[in-house]
Amino acid sequence: MSFFDKIKKGLKKTLDNVAFALSSDKLGEDYYELLLEKLILSDTGYELAEEIVEKLREKVKEFHISDADAANEKLIEIVSEMLKAESPLDFDSKPVVILMIGVNGAGKTTTAGKIADLLVKRGNKVILAAADTFRAAAREQLEVWANRSGADFIAGANDPSAVIYDAVRHAVNSKADFVICDTAGRLHTKKNLMDELAKMTRTAKKASPESSIETLLVIDAITGQNAINQAAQFAVDTGVSGIVLTKLDGTAKGGSTIAIKHKLGIPLRFIGVGEGIEDLLEFNAEDFARAFFL
Repeated sequence: MSFFDKIKKGLKKTLDNVAFALSSDKLGEDYYELLLEKLILSDTGYELAEEIVEKLREKVKEFHISDADAANEKLIEIVSEMLKAESPLDFDSKPVVILMIGVNGAGKTTTAGKIADLLVKRGNKVILAAADTFRAAAREQLEVWANRSGADFIAGANDPSAVIYDAVRHAVNSKADFVICDTAGRLHTKKNLMDELAKMTRTAKKASPESSIETLLVIDAITGQNAINQAAQFAVDTGVSGIVLTKLDGTAKGGSTIAIKHKLGIPLRFIGVGEGIEDLLEFNAEDFARAFFL
């Protein structure tokens, strides 16, 4: 199955809402009204849905477009531009440290394992660090992912920062390329737990001052618009460099993907479109927009 087909399949519930708006050959008010309705139903939010439709109207007028197919292409361009990351993740300053953060149940451990698998398959030496010292099953689950992906596995006692320090030092000494740190789920409203994340970042930098540190916020797509508030607070407290949106295949709220990037400016880095190990996809704005609308 191609990359595009995987996105298309993963977005099926959302597409059931959106695709009908783009099926007509005629370009008139009905087209715009249906598009607005379907965008709102897919959880982009009313204001953003209106903005997208208005931008499309402007493009249609500017380029003298009279048919729906050409309008659809402009629509894809508009949304692609909204979703594009201003800069890529910094994967050059090795070992790269990736902190996986988010609330309980978002899918951090599974996502960490899937990213490890993706990076190992590209020829990288990867370490998975079990810095979730609160959930008993997290360490065991991550070790399974390490064995499955071919990554090294580092665990420790009850101090997550100590685990991260040991993992990063191991990466430096063994010339590993990536350290992926699974952290405990936490509510963005709990200041002490958010402070702990900041400490983990400082610890990783202390262990390897030359390393780039990327913080990926894992969000369950089923939360829809609520994800925006969640992401906003995490971003304030931890400096989030990217978002992983999981379980897109289980919701009709795929439009929240557009809303998160548009409102917060935090780029999407990966999306989860299924339970399989290869169902975590690197986010591509144009491919996503095309799958979303066509």
